[in-house]
Amino acid sequence: MLKAAKILEMPVIVTEQYPKGLGHTVPELDVTGIKVCPKTRFSMVIPDVENQLKEKIDKKTILLCGIETQACIQQTVLDLLEKDYQVHVIVDGCSSRTMVDRMYAFDRMKEAGAFLTTSESALLGLCQDAAHPKFKEIQHLIAQPAPDSGLLAYK
Repeated sequence: MLKAAKILEMPVIVTEQYPKGLGHTVPELDVTGIKVCPKTRFSMVIPDVENQLKEKIDKKTILLCGIETQACIQQTVLDLLEKDYQVHVIVDGCSSRTMVDRMYAFDRMKEAGAFLTTSESALLGLCQDAAHPKFKEIQHLIAQPAPDSGLLAYK
């Protein structure tokens, strides 16, 4: 999703949960050039992020992925929904320490009004047409199989 966001020139907001104690974003995600906001609150809806939302995003639609699904992702979804954002949770881009936590968090987010989707579905929805000028680059990302996540299929 980060690679696609760069290709499609989409605004990206990154937070890190207590980086002093838990460490920084893994280098494989390559957040080079993206402002990273440290936080201790489980929700990423903190003042710095709210300011970025106002400055960077002229729409009320958010694509959300990350960890931990049952804590940070879920609380962020609930906070964004409360602020009248339309939230699309990229389920294959969300992880938890346990599958039970992950699956029940998805249930709660869906019941609260979030849309659950996959990275491929979201990317094709963003392009909307094979004639999109960046479609070939996005298609290349979709065609590359992702490493096995070990995640169970969501019902």
